[in-house]
Formats: sequence, structure tokens, C-alpha cells
Amino acid sequence: MTAVLLKGEELEVARAEVEAVRAAVGGDDYGEVLDGLLRALGEGVELEERQADELDRLLTLALQSGRGRALYGPGGEQAALRAFRKLPTGADLAQSAAAVNDALAALGGRAIERLSLTAVGPGAFTLAVATDGPQLSIRLDRQGARVTSVEA
Repeated sequence: MTAVLLKGEELEVARAEVEAVRAAVGGDDYGEVLDGLLRALGEGVELEERQADELDRLLTLALQSGRGRALYGPGGEQAALRAFRKLPTGADLAQSAAAVNDALAALGGRAIERLSLTAVGPGAFTLAVATDGPQLSIRLDRQGARVTSVEA
């Protein structure tokens, strides 16, 4: 089980997104998954793995498409982001960003000689950081941010 506890506006936005999708689907197996997710959100219980994964997908879509901001405004979008960060994908992205920050912190006190950003594909970039010592290559894409190479 994935412990996801949503409160206040986070819970309201998550429920609204699940309800919107539920209204669009029939009574198939997917509808039953959404019904279970709505029950869990309503009861404030821990989400089962499949439920957390489904809420993760729905909030990802709402955030990437701009639907969250369009329907709920900036505050609602921020609530959706807070909820997203508690879900598996959001937690993984936060962890990858923390690992990159740790690598960048190791460059503290070094003179930066060059920064360059290269587009390597749709939605994917490499940031090269050259210092008077170590050099880092950081990949930025939908899977997060991660150090891809370190040269001394």
C-alpha cells in the first residue's frame, strides 16, 4: 500500500478529477477502479497500489494538459501539484531532483567555466556544467532530472 493522505483542496481537486473521468466512462472494469478510488478518497484511507497509480496518472494528465489550472485556477493547480508530489511519480521526481541537487552542491566554491543546455529529443535536455574541477552532465526529461556523468 502507498500511504497517500490528501486533505483540503488537494482532496477536492483529486476527487473532482476522478469524478470527471468516472462520468466519462461506462460501467466497465475501469469504472470499478475509479469507484474504488473515489471511495478511498472519501474515506481518507490509504490507497491501494493500483489506486495510487491511477490517481497519479489522472493528476499527471490534468497538470500536463493545463486542465488543472484552467478548471481550478492557480490555487487548485498548486493543490493538484501538492497531491501529485505525494504519489509515486511525484515522489520519484522529487527524489531525482534531490540527487541532482546533492551533486550540484558538491561543486560549491568552484568557479563555473561553462554552462550549456542541449536539446536531445522531445522534452529531453542535457545540461552540462563545467567547473575548474569536476564536470557534470545532467539529463532533464519526463522521468526527472539525473546526473548522467561526472568527470574529474
